[in-house]
Amino acid sequence: MKTSIQNIFTILFFLTFSISFAQNIEGVVTTSENVPLEAVNVVVKGTTNSAVTDNSGKFVIDSKGRLPLTLLIQYVGYTTAEIELTAIPANPLQVALKEENELIEVVVSSRRRIEKVQDVPIAISVITGKQAEQTGAFNVNRIKELVPSVQLYSSNPRNTGINIRSLGSPFGLTNDGIDPGVGFYVDGVYYARPAATTLDFIDVEQIEVLRGPQGSLFGKNTTSGAFNITTRKPSFTSGADFEVSYGNYSFLQAKASVTGALGKKVAGRLSFSGTSRDGLVDNIATGRSTNTLNNQGIRGQLLWTPTVNTNVIFAADITTQRPDGYAQVVAGVAPTQRAAYRQFDAIIADLNYQLPSLNAFDRKIDQDTPWRSNQDMGGFSLNVDTKIGGGTLTSTTAWRFWNWDPSNDRDFTGLQVLAKSQNPTRQTQITQEVRYAGQITSKISGVAGVFFIDQTSQTDGTEESGNAQWRFSQSTTSNLWKTPGLFEGYGIKTDARIRASSAAVFGQIDWAITDRLHILPGLRYNFDKKDAHYARTTYGGLQTTDPQLLALKKLVYSDQAFDSSTDNTDFSGNITVTFKASDKINAYGTFAKSYKPVGVNVAGLPTNSAGQPLLDLAVIKPEKVYHYEVGVKTSPFRNSIFNIALFKTDIKDFQTNVQAAELGVNRGYLANADKVRVQGVEVDGSFVISPNLTINGAVTYTDGTYVKFTNAPLPLEETGAPVSFKDVSGTNLPGASRWAGSLGGELSDNARFFGNAGKVFLAVDSYARSEFSSSPSASKYLVVQGYAIFNARLGFRASQGLSVHFWGRNLLNKDYYEQLLPAGGNAGQYAGVLGDQRTYGITLKYSL
Repeated sequence: MKTSIQNIFTILFFLTFSISFAQNIEGVVTTSENVPLEAVNVVVKGTTNSAVTDNSGKFVIDSKGRLPLTLLIQYVGYTTAEIELTAIPANPLQVALKEENELIEVVVSSRRRIEKVQDVPIAISVITGKQAEQTGAFNVNRIKELVPSVQLYSSNPRNTGINIRSLGSPFGLTNDGIDPGVGFYVDGVYYARPAATTLDFIDVEQIEVLRGPQGSLFGKNTTSGAFNITTRKPSFTSGADFEVSYGNYSFLQAKASVTGALGKKVAGRLSFSGTSRDGLVDNIATGRSTNTLNNQGIRGQLLWTPTVNTNVIFAADITTQRPDGYAQVVAGVAPTQRAAYRQFDAIIADLNYQLPSLNAFDRKIDQDTPWRSNQDMGGFSLNVDTKIGGGTLTSTTAWRFWNWDPSNDRDFTGLQVLAKSQNPTRQTQITQEVRYAGQITSKISGVAGVFFIDQTSQTDGTEESGNAQWRFSQSTTSNLWKTPGLFEGYGIKTDARIRASSAAVFGQIDWAITDRLHILPGLRYNFDKKDAHYARTTYGGLQTTDPQLLALKKLVYSDQAFDSSTDNTDFSGNITVTFKASDKINAYGTFAKSYKPVGVNVAGLPTNSAGQPLLDLAVIKPEKVYHYEVGVKTSPFRNSIFNIALFKTDIKDFQTNVQAAELGVNRGYLANADKVRVQGVEVDGSFVISPNLTINGAVTYTDGTYVKFTNAPLPLEETGAPVSFKDVSGTNLPGASRWAGSLGGELSDNARFFGNAGKVFLAVDSYARSEFSSSPSASKYLVVQGYAIFNARLGFRASQGLSVHFWGRNLLNKDYYEQLLPAGGNAGQYAGVLGDQRTYGITLKYSL
């Protein structure tokens, strides 16, 4: 993998030297208070061509025939300005530089127009591409440390859920039959598979995290929020960035991006990202470490500007993951209500086995089934933006695929209980969105659009027992369980297919009653259809006609098949009132009625006493969501932001995931909880204390509760109870911490490094969350304790030339779990997804 990174890096480096298409460019550089700046460095980006301003702030620089080009305006203590030029200006340029630590007013496109984030009546967090790079946030799992309202849980890429305010995906193992409640968009393209959130970001410009339902602005309906990610676009000015990081555990990460003109109306951009790292968990059975990183991704874009009012971007990308990893470590054993001989400790004693360690943070396993978490994801898109009248018509067409090739050890031990657990999947999707956004009248602006998605998913799974299965499945004291070879090689082949289609019409207007008072109503009509097929067939094991032995085999696995087809329509909408009390205070209130589409089970169903599947669980009701929110965004003093939002979300027929005790229910099944409520408050702020010191932080309090859930699954310790379900009304939602927060700051000063003007800096950031339940029904054994981690960076950065910094993550080497989950069959043992131990390294970046 490291050789691949080096080869791609070399290719991209040579591509930077593209051909460019002599006149003088004149300008004046001042401060934001219009004071001329002397000795400002003016550079043609990507060249050594430069000039310096005189005592009147004036400069003259020779373009040397390079058009289009980008000017970099650099002055110590001030933010570097970049100016793209496609022609020689007729008049001198007027450039006003901002002080380096002046708080930049971030602009976003979440409402399909460019506007300042503080003016948007939505709870939203923005992470720029530079911030993500500097903090090492190269995927969504790292972003959650910067935006504490975000939660991501992943026992492997397929079994990944992303939540905002503790809502979005059912906690636990993934079921393809439902839609995520958090939308994930890259350059306007909706990614249907949650596994996308485990991949490395490639050349990101900005990440916008919107909180709360977003059904009237985005193509796909989302009940909990959305990630709106934009990548850096092709430029007609040649430029390149190269970055490489080295760290302990043989960590290597390389990134590169090259852009430039390919013609007068065509520009291109090629970007690459690759990450590798040795394993963090030792497998004493194989003698090598596991849970490695091995990711590679490449993205190409072509920009065509046929007219001044039209932009066409064609993009294609492919990302691969080939880790030896996602192994979980046994974290403990819960006594169940099964008979004494069915307790985990008694089982392994009879098999003369003991765990390699009773402390998960020894990071030792002896699992004999290989862990494999291979995935490929990619596709292409065509985006057309055309200015018409007072707005822009946008069409986004995309095709994407996801291939998943796993192998898991679901018993988490070195015993051959489950010798195979493999459910490879191929998913494809086609999406089309057309929308118009712009000014309708002098008082009314808005967005209206249509959206369509068609996706298919095919899983061909295998689950097979090993020679220890008999003892874990033994449910009577009959000696027949000990029959040699009865369960060895006995398993199931699964054929699970789903086709899901969705079409929608959506829109929202912004009615300016006055300059300060606006009303924003939005509507959405949605149609959803899902067809599913599930069939599993048993095979192997001891070939016998003995009815008693056949009955024992059926207690472990049995044939099962069912089909389901369902469709659903829904009207939803929202209304927001926003009042800008002053230039520094913007208040808003929102009510939204939203929904999550109907769901289908495609991973097996639990059976009744006669061994027949419970078909009433094949189709899951849609969620009905009622959301209330008030917030205020303020700038209490110069270079400061302080925002607060209070929210309450009520959900009827909440779609939740259940981990069944039956092995044949491969990844759990879906069910509806009658009613759920999540309410809380979020506070975030950024402050420039002085030209050399900045501080930012965020905190969220969330109270997530099952208001009514009478048919919940039994918690792990109650497995074997005489009842099958439990009333957990009034208990906490899984994955919901009461408190979560982040706090960071940076101390910097002007400096020069190898002749480049820039900043030397020391930055520290931290993330903390309180305890949370890691089980659909609260279990005292599956509670993840609260934790806090601290990260830091020290180095020098420049807008052009060489930047370097040293970094460290989890500096205090805190031991913590990200998730706890029971083993297949609920025998009592449960495993943990471990947080990374202390890591450190160095990053070098060179920009042309």
